[in-house]
Amino acid sequence: MSQKKHYGGKNRPTMMDVASMAGVSQATVSLVLNGSPAKLTESTRQRVIDSANKLGYQLVRRENQVAPSNKSRSVIIFIADEISTDPWMALAFEGAHNKALEYGINVCLAVSHGNANIEASIVNQLADSNVIGIIYGTILTRLVELPPILSKKPTVLVNCYDSTRTLPSVLPGDLLGGRAATERLIQAGRKRIAIINGQKGVDASRDRLKGYRQALSSNDIPFDPALVRPGNWEPSTGYSMTHELMALDNPPDAIFCANDLMALGCFDALRELGKSIPDDVAVIGFDDREIAQHTHPALTTLILPHYEMGEIGAELLIDSVGGLLATPNQIKVECLMVERDSVEKPEEKA
Repeated sequence: MSQKKHYGGKNRPTMMDVASMAGVSQATVSLVLNGSPAKLTESTRQRVIDSANKLGYQLVRRENQVAPSNKSRSVIIFIADEISTDPWMALAFEGAHNKALEYGINVCLAVSHGNANIEASIVNQLADSNVIGIIYGTILTRLVELPPILSKKPTVLVNCYDSTRTLPSVLPGDLLGGRAATERLIQAGRKRIAIINGQKGVDASRDRLKGYRQALSSNDIPFDPALVRPGNWEPSTGYSMTHELMALDNPPDAIFCANDLMALGCFDALRELGKSIPDDVAVIGFDDREIAQHTHPALTTLILPHYEMGEIGAELLIDSVGGLLATPNQIKVECLMVERDSVEKPEEKA
């Protein structure tokens, strides 16, 4: 398995490339290319299809390559703790599923709600199947303690990691993403950059804040703790924290919201205060949720690469079953930026 694919070089276009060209989220690309009946405008569908064709992207569906009998077909179990509250694990599963199909392997999804007894039951029920391994994914990036029964099969972690870091894991590059978001605001000429962070104690919040501080330090901008506000990932704290920030004697001229939902609340507060985005205050988000392209102005944000994380997780598992050792044991996947209109271009600020 080539590391080039995982660390910036590209052998072929990805779903992120299609999403960027079409100006939509990865979830929208997935829905369109899978022929989902979801309510999308015809213009959006056509834009995705045109972008995919232009880039030469194809969603792999090689069903004719699998064994003729489903009973003899190899299977990967994808255990997710949640899939309904956010789209992340559904995207990761889809990435793993489509990648595994290239090898003639099926992927079965099971939801455990983080319950060790349910996880053990899932593995036991599928024990008679031709299971080659397990992908274990969590909706929040976090430390996990896996039940002992999972050690019976090769296991790869997606969006989580074990305490000893012995199991291969695939994680989003939140620290570099936080740094990239902050540096983008600096490139736009902003000097008073605030951050509305996510829930305290969560890995993503910690790493995005680290990236924010690194970017300030690298650009000789003093860190001001008054510009750091706690959030909880919901629009309500984006709204209230923006009001607090703008009430400072020296308010910010840019706000990095650690997710898109808080950016929605930030937008509402700035409009109430009569502030123009990005003229008075530039705003950048994180996650590239579907709503980010429909805000006014459209929200500049970073992609959470869960589809690609699922693909890589499947590759790592299949490689390990084939006798190839995964190196490094933990892979961080880049969170690419989606440029929209809530941060002006550097030349526009000059």
